[in-house]
Amino acid sequence: MKIAVIGCTHAGTAAIVNIAKCYPEAEITVYEKNDNISFLSCGIALYVGGMVSDAQGLFYSSPEQLAELGVTTKMLHEVTKIDTDAKQLRARNLETGEELEDTFDKLVMTTGSWPIVPKFEGIGLDNILLSKNFNHSNTIIEKSKQAKNIVVVGAGYIGVELVEAFQLNGKNVTLIDAEPRILSKYLDAEYTDQIEASLRSRNIQLALGQKVTKFTGENGKVSKVVTDRGEYSADLVILCIGFRPNTELLRGQVDMLDNGAIIVDEYMRTSKSDVYAAGDSCAVFYNPTQTHAYIPLATNAVRMGTLVARNLLAPTVKYMGTQGTSGIKIYEDHIAATGMTETSAKEAGIEAEAVIVNDHYRPEFMPTHETVMLKVVYEQSTRRILGAQMMSKVDLTQSVNTLSVCIQNGMKMEELAFVDFFFQPHYNKPWNFLNSAGLGALPEVPQSAYETGRV
Repeated sequence: MKIAVIGCTHAGTAAIVNIAKCYPEAEITVYEKNDNISFLSCGIALYVGGMVSDAQGLFYSSPEQLAELGVTTKMLHEVTKIDTDAKQLRARNLETGEELEDTFDKLVMTTGSWPIVPKFEGIGLDNILLSKNFNHSNTIIEKSKQAKNIVVVGAGYIGVELVEAFQLNGKNVTLIDAEPRILSKYLDAEYTDQIEASLRSRNIQLALGQKVTKFTGENGKVSKVVTDRGEYSADLVILCIGFRPNTELLRGQVDMLDNGAIIVDEYMRTSKSDVYAAGDSCAVFYNPTQTHAYIPLATNAVRMGTLVARNLLAPTVKYMGTQGTSGIKIYEDHIAATGMTETSAKEAGIEAEAVIVNDHYRPEFMPTHETVMLKVVYEQSTRRILGAQMMSKVDLTQSVNTLSVCIQNGMKMEELAFVDFFFQPHYNKPWNFLNSAGLGALPEVPQSAYETGRV
């Protein structure tokens, strides 16, 4: 059996390693257009900020390790054409320009995503950078050494993490986003208001609700970022506007969302026989809405890549879908979220309600008892849990993983209220704050029951 794998980051590495273990007799060939594989891009900000000094720790595999599993890895080879009917592909060696053709019995598409780069005036100026791969991170580190004023465009996780890293390195930092709030896809205003205040207290300039219109420069290098509401000095600009799937090779050959994300079933099969896909090139099944959505996360990628291997010859293990669970640490704040925010639920046309718990996470008689703020969003009619967000000065983020399981299993608020959690003063209260959220949303006792009880 000949297996071709296109792309080798999170999903690709997971698929390749597991395919090699499950089918040791298979002939596996990997095509990767970069000069490295398996880079943990979520560690870029830690690397840029100096918290991670050895970049090799951000790689969890290599062509040499794959070779030990019997895998042929063709680095710096870009696949230029795929014919899924004929089961053929064409690739170009980026070092020599040589073209080659290959065939396959099974094709695994793990081509990932690429940063969105709008066609702003001046986008070609020097020192306007992307933040996606290892080479980007090295360029950012090198150029930021000489930069005094750094502008980050895009206030998602990557943008906010980079802003923190640059500020800690003593730079003047501006964060620009078209949305009126930072991290608006992940958190409601109760959280983002506090995080924005934390950033401003460290002299980070927030230019929110502003759209970039152009870049201007001197001597071929960027000097200002111009928005529809102002302009900002910049020696260095990092674009973190978002990602789009790399799927042009299969355009018109398999079913996709409007943005090009490949639609796969619960066994990672595309609409074309013997073609599988996983990771940021795909749509995922989003449990809160029970629909396919584009949610590029490393966690989704490694799960999907592993499932490709398990289901390559026959449907064996189903994908359970995702809640888009994520976490971030911004200065001293530990933050995590899963599922829908109250804002996104309403935007999706769902009648949603929410409970907010502000409480000490453990008894007040303990030496320290930091506050946790937990918000749980649920559907009004069914009381089904849709999402949750939490923030605290102490790391309680694993509680959001618990709520992710609740959403995945369709649990209701009254069930959350009475889940069996242990109590130990070092860790929590007799009523865990997750229970407290459920208790805060208990339905009222019907008047008829009250009257019956009186009689």
